[in-house]
Amino acid sequence: MRTIVLIFALFAPNAAAQGSALPGNPCHLNTPCPVGERSYHVREPDGWDGANPLPVMLHFHGWARTGKLPINHERISGHTKRRGVLLIAPNGRNKTWRFRGGREDVDFADAVLRDVMKRYPVDRDNIFISGYSFGSAMAWRYVCESGNDIRGLFAVAGTLRQSETCPEAPAVVRHVHGTSDTVMRFPAGPNGDRLNPVRLWRGRLGCGTTKDDGPYKIVDWLSFDRYRWDCAQGTVILDLHKGGHFIPHGWLGRQLDEMLGLKPSYP
Repeated sequence: MRTIVLIFALFAPNAAAQGSALPGNPCHLNTPCPVGERSYHVREPDGWDGANPLPVMLHFHGWARTGKLPINHERISGHTKRRGVLLIAPNGRNKTWRFRGGREDVDFADAVLRDVMKRYPVDRDNIFISGYSFGSAMAWRYVCESGNDIRGLFAVAGTLRQSETCPEAPAVVRHVHGTSDTVMRFPAGPNGDRLNPVRLWRGRLGCGTTKDDGPYKIVDWLSFDRYRWDCAQGTVILDLHKGGHFIPHGWLGRQLDEMLGLKPSYP
């Protein structure tokens, strides 16, 4: 990924000057942007002037879905469009992702980001990868293989095996999981260790002592317990709730608020 970013920083034409970054871009919303034989969807933020560089959140959809769902989903695009963030939603082959191994979908996501950088002025210091369910596991796989230039991983209810070895990693990992999840089952560790879902990243980033930040709420009906690790190579945050398999209301927006230095808000 680092090579991709440097190449486009040096040689990519100014997207705004080309006119391809304007809201009238022919491939946005439900009209996909082609990348080889595959494609992705894009949603620009509300009120964007068509010129200023945009933070990017690339979101991997869940199993049996397509990129159309994230760009129309209030718990995903409902947050990006209000925060000046460009939402990118790749389409999985056969509506799924090969997150257990192989580079096909990692390379595809790299190609998607290259294409986005040709079409839009991108804030390359603020590229985030997110996903839900199977898409969350794919987001883990992507940053595991191509994450050195990614600022943050926002993962919702899906992981890789904690025994994986990751050659690359993002600067910040933020993962949320329901302890009652039976779809992408909550990955408790030995003796019911609730902190096990991010053990891989705690080791990879050289994390120290666990900090219990205590409970917090974004909406009245759902409480999170937040655990934080300050690490030699970044930060890891684990948010736990007592529910099942879903995208919590406001969670992705709160992560963007905190990472971009915005006043926390809902939605």
